[in-house]
Amino acid sequence: MEYSQLINDEKQYVMQTYGRFGLALDHGKGCYLYDLDGNEYLDLTSGIGVNCLGHAHEQLTNALQAQVGKLMHVSNLYYTEPMVTAAKMLCRSTGMDKAFFSNSGAEANEAMIKAARKYSQMKYGKDRTKILTLKNSFHGRTIATLEATGQDKFHQYFFPFTSGFDYFDINSMESVKEKADRNTCAVMLELIQGESGVRPLDPGFVKDLELFCRENDLLLLVDEVQTGIGRTGKLFCYQNYDIHPDIVSMAKGLGGGVPIGGILCSKKTSSALQTGDHGSTFGANPLAATSAKTVLSIVDTSQFLADVQEKGRYFMEQLETIRSSSIKDVRGIGLMIGIEVDESEISDLIHACMERNLLVLKAGTNTIRLLPPLIITKDQIDSAVKTLKEVFENETPVENA
Repeated sequence: MEYSQLINDEKQYVMQTYGRFGLALDHGKGCYLYDLDGNEYLDLTSGIGVNCLGHAHEQLTNALQAQVGKLMHVSNLYYTEPMVTAAKMLCRSTGMDKAFFSNSGAEANEAMIKAARKYSQMKYGKDRTKILTLKNSFHGRTIATLEATGQDKFHQYFFPFTSGFDYFDINSMESVKEKADRNTCAVMLELIQGESGVRPLDPGFVKDLELFCRENDLLLLVDEVQTGIGRTGKLFCYQNYDIHPDIVSMAKGLGGGVPIGGILCSKKTSSALQTGDHGSTFGANPLAATSAKTVLSIVDTSQFLADVQEKGRYFMEQLETIRSSSIKDVRGIGLMIGIEVDESEISDLIHACMERNLLVLKAGTNTIRLLPPLIITKDQIDSAVKTLKEVFENETPVENA
């Protein structure tokens, strides 16, 4: 299909819920994407952190092709090996007790919210339901996860929301203690606030928060939808902070491109949801679970994770060599990196990168977010930094295409 026809058909037949770039992608290989005309782009987005193994990864592709010819879907009323194996791999690697699988990050967070509230109500009574989340957090776009999201701009038009959430300031135990009361059941947080600007939480605050939760029997819920599955150089970001959450949500990189999400529960919370309490028709279907267990077999090795840590450090070091008044800060962990710039320049800078065949993301109002495939090489990092230097050191951003 020609580009113009594709754009016209999209506008006619697809709801306009995305502000798409003027780029139509056709295929990919490794860390590169190709448009309809065959132009090559270095991908530092990986589908917003989904394509952790890049595009058309041979081992993942072969595993999926074999499973397609065997069994793609059956009801969760029956046992399937891929689902059980994926759960076993996750629990053994983390020390968590049990897994539940869904289809997306928002669904995973919904499951986490339900499990936390049921655990607390069974133990303390029906009024202990409130969950504290961070201001400027992002937890999804369903009705409940929109309310869990601590950003006013998402709290429009879709009323009435599910009640039972309140918001505390980043890195402030005083704010947590002010918001917590006898009806609070859990604290839910991202350890790196991705959508609002790639902002890692302070390690000291996180340890203090864990202690506060333990002392008050509040469940500690960690949203690892974007930070999990090797993105920060550990299988899950919470392992960088040396904490032990009660429930962890996951999605994005878990399937390497196939939709899958889920939660991991500690022994304390793993029996909260019982038969009939929760479910998902497509959750952990054999195709998605095959993708998850294949991704885990590749990513969850000491060498692979050490390489992510090293490449993340190298990328940050190279970014620090860019001399530009536009750059206010460079931050992140592993291969989740943010470049803070002036809000007035960010759109032009992102378009200037795309015009030079480099794809990057926006986070918040003033941060360029880099989420490359975890398989990116140092040569590819050097190529990306060279392009970013051209964009930033030019000091005159290219006009929007």
